[in-house]
Amino acid sequence: MHLKALNWYKNLSQSRHRRSESLFLVEGKRAVEQILALKADFVVEILISKDHYPEHFNNYTVRRIEHVQMKKICTASTPQGVAAVVRIPQDTYSCLLPQQIGTRILLLEHVQDPGNVGTLIRTAAALGYDGCLLSDKCADPFSPKSIQSTAGSVLSVWIRRSDRYMEMLTELKEKHFTLVAAGLGGTEVIDFSNFTKHVIALGSEGSGLSSDLLTLCDSVFRIPMVQGAAESLNVGASGAICMFMGAQGLMLQKNDLKQE
Repeated sequence: MHLKALNWYKNLSQSRHRRSESLFLVEGKRAVEQILALKADFVVEILISKDHYPEHFNNYTVRRIEHVQMKKICTASTPQGVAAVVRIPQDTYSCLLPQQIGTRILLLEHVQDPGNVGTLIRTAAALGYDGCLLSDKCADPFSPKSIQSTAGSVLSVWIRRSDRYMEMLTELKEKHFTLVAAGLGGTEVIDFSNFTKHVIALGSEGSGLSSDLLTLCDSVFRIPMVQGAAESLNVGASGAICMFMGAQGLMLQKNDLKQE
């Protein structure tokens, strides 16, 4: 097997290199184990420091390197001694919706902080959302900071990042998805148990959602907060609350069906 130069791994922190290779780097033992548990066939190679060798990785393609080499490859200031090269799922950067869309989707419009993007993807996975649709001005979900924030759950949901996200939203509405948005200007009380399929839209903290997207929305709601205690929530907290409300709505639907 031809060994790649260390710079090749390091360059996976750059968007152009990731896109050309269709690969990204996952850092840390627990994150790598989570990826293996979800999509072991997506893992191309595991890198392990020679002073840190978990035997349960023996069933995979492993390259042992010096600790100082691991530090050069990883973006973390104190690498944990384990990293993995993982394939980016096909169509991530296309405008093609997956065949299995699911029933609950998170939309992020122009959320540029990679930590927030990664956190929201992780929360979506944890609360049972099927996919995440991102505008092309969002942070790359496979950038190092985004991946670090997902804690290995990035492959738990399907992801699309495209400049044609509005067309994809229109297609979802044609498939009977209800599009709801969380915004400071919202006044409606939202009951997710009324929706069979829904998309929750969140915008950037600086400018919120675009007027074009708000026009497409079926409703805009505001998260109830104690008056005067805080002007707003950051997008990570807002997304967690909204998706929890969506998950509760699904549970209520299932309970109603059982009672019938």
